Amino acid sequence: MSTAAAEPGLDLAGCRVLVTRPEHQAQRLCALIMRAGGVVQTLPVIEIAAPADPHALAGLPARLARFDIAIFVSGNAVHSVCDALGGLSWPPALRLAAVGRGSAAALAEHGLNADILPPRDFSSEGLLELDELRQVAGRRIVIFRGQDGRKLLADTLRARGAEVEHVEVYRRVLPASGDSRLRRIASDDNIDTIVVTSNEGLRNLCLLAGEDGRDWLLKRQLVVISTRTAQLAGELGFLRPARVAPEASDEGLLAAIHNWWRASREGNEDGIHAH
Repeated sequence: MSTAAAEPGLDLAGCRVLVTRPEHQAQRLCALIMRAGGVVQTLPVIEIAAPADPHALAGLPARLARFDIAIFVSGNAVHSVCDALGGLSWPPALRLAAVGRGSAAALAEHGLNADILPPRDFSSEGLLELDELRQVAGRRIVIFRGQDGRKLLADTLRARGAEVEHVEVYRRVLPASGDSRLRRIASDDNIDTIVVTSNEGLRNLCLLAGEDGRDWLLKRQLVVISTRTAQLAGELGFLRPARVAPEASDEGLLAAIHNWWRASREGNEDGIHAH
């Protein structure tokens, strides 16, 4: 559990946040929260594993040249593909599309540029609104994603006349020791809000809580990255409406935490204080 000097303009002093992202993706958000004066714990509810099909990326370098556009749905997809390519050059005519800032930042880490990126709505829906993906009849598009990802991108692009191929380049699995860690966190009862960044992560969080931890969990305030996840939280029985980040980014999540914390401190919304 950590704190740091407050971020100018944001005051999360006393706010205790549980971040549930995979460990390697949580560091920047945790740093932002701590700089704003918050206290952070981490509990990854998803681990990233190799794809179920060991041959999913076989022959990819030779196949890339046949595509016009490559879409990356996450930073994990970027890292999986780039690691498999081992530094080989990308076809110069291939345009790279990223669903959000995280994917674009991951491309930049590998020396690549996101040619197509939503300006605000960092989601599949936002990507599909762009002109570059509206006129795609006859275009050949590959979508790099995790196992059992959403079908919206592929279905919509096919309906617009594109030839679309999915390549599942990683799996998301339930962490083996997450249930015991969550039991300890619930026993300490020192969490005000929980950050969840996907529907699968929210379902996994509930699985890790089990029946014994369900009541404690459902009383927590959630901060989520999409209205889809907020809706799911209501369906799962969370007692408070989830706060949705204004944009799908670390900065958006930080703003949502801050707005809720300020409202709870001002008495406009109940906070959970178990000191």
